[in-house]
Amino acid sequence: MAGLKLRDLKKSYGNVEVIHGVDLDIAQGEFIVFVGPSGCGKSTLLRMIAGLEEITGGTLEIDGMVVNDVPPSKRGIAMVFQSYALYPHMTVYDNMAFGMRIARESSEEIDRRVKAAADMLQLTDYLDRLPKALSGGQRQRVAIGRAICRDPKVFLFDEPLSNLDAALRVATRIEIARLNESMPDTTMIYVTHDQIEAMTLADRIVVLSAGYIEQVGPPMELYDRPRNLFVARFIGSPAMNIIPASISQAGASATVILSGGKSVATGIPVADSETGRQVSFGVRPEDLAISTGEDFLFEGKVSIVEALGEVTLLYIEGLTEHEPIIAKLPGHLKINRGDTVRFKADQAKLHLFDADGNSYRH
Repeated sequence: MAGLKLRDLKKSYGNVEVIHGVDLDIAQGEFIVFVGPSGCGKSTLLRMIAGLEEITGGTLEIDGMVVNDVPPSKRGIAMVFQSYALYPHMTVYDNMAFGMRIARESSEEIDRRVKAAADMLQLTDYLDRLPKALSGGQRQRVAIGRAICRDPKVFLFDEPLSNLDAALRVATRIEIARLNESMPDTTMIYVTHDQIEAMTLADRIVVLSAGYIEQVGPPMELYDRPRNLFVARFIGSPAMNIIPASISQAGASATVILSGGKSVATGIPVADSETGRQVSFGVRPEDLAISTGEDFLFEGKVSIVEALGEVTLLYIEGLTEHEPIIAKLPGHLKINRGDTVRFKADQAKLHLFDADGNSYRH
């Protein structure tokens, strides 16, 4: 099994550079998730690791060896694609065994690996079936099983659940988590745009934007201490609320004036030179609570109520120019459209970002 080192890794198409000098160390046995919006470069980066995209600049090491010019078949990787890419005329057994037959493994070794992978993925009863006789989730498990049988140094997953319905996504995500637990020394790199997949599967998340790494860290570190506005708004659902503000008093606990005129002590240290600066004040929807007194952050009129059973989402207008403020509150609340509601939050849950979008907390 192997770790990876990416050093100043770049990818260009003609004069257009799409991956801009990425530096990243991935330890043996880590489960790394690449996340970011469409077009951010996460799948391109994964394909560069796989050898399916040529590396324009920098170096890629797998298990201590530079593999920039090594063909995909020699890199010791196995990839699970968004589409299952199964051979429709082959049984599940033959699909899983195909790569090993090409590599001229013995029949006994092929049989052992296929049956072990099938048992791990609960596919033993389906080994004689064709892919057309399987559900979407079962087909994706066959694709994962085919990768397991190759006994690779590194597993690469390119949005493997995006073609599944909601229930199958959950079930297959649990299967991947179990697979990771059962193979603790195997390095896995997973691309997704789904935050739930990223937060529940990853040892560390790599947040990408426009070909740059914005932040790398454990899921809860990115959630609690986002380095900048991009990460703050990308990690979390609904996204973090951002309200324009200005620093009225700096020091160990900066005080800001929100766009609605409310003065708020943030508990966030800010240098004296920042006094008077325009900033962005952030608080997550789930960190808001209803206030019945004067200890509130802001108040506003409810424009939309979404009762989801376990939580209620309240949309508050008037504090930002384009987007409503969202409060995510537990349970079912007797609050109606048009009501004016006050909200509070713990100081430890508040965030401040400077004019360049960088966090004062980080």
